Amino acid sequence: MGFPACEVPVLAYRLPPLSTFRTFEAAARHLSFRKAAEELHVTPSAVSQQIKTLESYLGCLLFHRRQNLLQLSEAGLAMFPRVREGLDSFAAAVESTRRGTAPALNVSAPPSFATRWLVPRLSRFSAEQPALAIRIASKPENIDGPQFATAPKGELIDPRSEAGEVAIRFGTGSYPGCLVERVLTPYFVVACSPRLMSGEMPLRSPDDLSRHILLHDESLPSAGKGPIWREWLDLAGVGGVDIERGPRFSNTLLVLEAVLEGQGVALVPRPLIEADVAAGRLVVPFSVFLPSAYSYFLVVPQAMADQEMVSAFRKWLVAEAETPLAG
Repeated sequence: MGFPACEVPVLAYRLPPLSTFRTFEAAARHLSFRKAAEELHVTPSAVSQQIKTLESYLGCLLFHRRQNLLQLSEAGLAMFPRVREGLDSFAAAVESTRRGTAPALNVSAPPSFATRWLVPRLSRFSAEQPALAIRIASKPENIDGPQFATAPKGELIDPRSEAGEVAIRFGTGSYPGCLVERVLTPYFVVACSPRLMSGEMPLRSPDDLSRHILLHDESLPSAGKGPIWREWLDLAGVGGVDIERGPRFSNTLLVLEAVLEGQGVALVPRPLIEADVAAGRLVVPFSVFLPSAYSYFLVVPQAMADQEMVSAFRKWLVAEAETPLAG
């Protein structure tokens, strides 16, 4: 006797409970049973029990538990990206089946990129794809940084935290289990208010920076590899500038606001200030450009890579990176 068309004999797959995979994925991504429990709205002991159930079924350890440190075993590292891809496939299938309205695409991006680069251009995407709804979320987690320093070879870098979501990520481009496409590689420039170009301490050459307040962006990945101001000053051939002075900000948007208010001079990614420079709100006084060690990447879960709306967004985004904002 066969099964109805909408039913599948689950036992034929010989799988442990699906909940154990969801729990494993969350624990592996966070490297913490506590954080996984918070995300799944269960207790840490429930997470631990689910992991033990999965390990018992597989006959191997998925995690090494050392005091307060949780690490994936070799088997866990091999299994993690495949489980992620499988859960993505489930989520994509469910979403495409239950969706009865216009298709919608969820896109997450670093806050500064979303605010300063992506949102001002979205009207052009809407003009090309009027039937496609798009939801933008800004997430600091889409910047590679020290929080991933213990991840082996980038294996645990997660491009997004929600199923059915594509991401724009500022980082190295190593995101296993995903389709990755470089969008643009920015360079850093000195930016300031036009008010600082004249007055008591005119800013006319890089040497004049010794008399101005330097603003520091602590969200830049470069901060983990060395002072970005020192890199720029070395490239400009300038010495005698105290790079330790000046206020520090937790994200690029705060830095840009301080620059616009004339509170100092900052190093910022040039693509994020195009509109301000064009409108005369900011100036780039020196033709010294510091290449970024990181790029903006479009990161798409493999389960979503072939979707028509994802392909349309990918094509538009890559073309847009080569188009001036005022174009």
